[in-house]
Amino acid sequence: MFAVLFCLALVGIFLLITPQSREEHIPRVDYSMTLADLRRTASYEVVAPEPVPANWVPNSSNVDRNAYVTWRLGFATAKRSHAMLAQSDEPGAQFANRLANTDKVSGSRQINGETWQERFRPDKKQRSLVRLQPGATVVVTGLADWDELAQLAGSLKPQPKTTSTPTPNGTATPR
Repeated sequence: MFAVLFCLALVGIFLLITPQSREEHIPRVDYSMTLADLRRTASYEVVAPEPVPANWVPNSSNVDRNAYVTWRLGFATAKRSHAMLAQSDEPGAQFANRLANTDKVSGSRQINGETWQERFRPDKKQRSLVRLQPGATVVVTGLADWDELAQLAGSLKPQPKTTSTPTPNGTATPR
């Protein structure tokens, strides 16, 4: 019995003196190279947050170039929810329907003079803002609330097409 109590006391002391990090750690990605590549190669006008909303952390960036050029950029929001910007040249509303997990439009809202469809999937608690454009579809979606999604949509700025190739040190080589 004494040996068990002694071992428990040692474990307790070890836990007390061992520093423990209580800081939140959200992985951060640098999507600048992906954005530079998309600006050069995508057939559509690429949009990106400019600037990224305050206290938001970009935590994923993925480009799919199979049948269409699709970019997904994920964020941990200021309220530590999830939001994602997705854009593609996939034709029709199928991209928007798949990303929003619904084809039902529940409303609309004006953001910076643009009309965005609101879509809501109650069983997943997923909210989406969709903007169908000629040649591309932009979707802002996630578990974030409507205000945060609108904040991301409102931060989106067209990115000018470039004709240079980015290099690893951040400079561009003209083509």
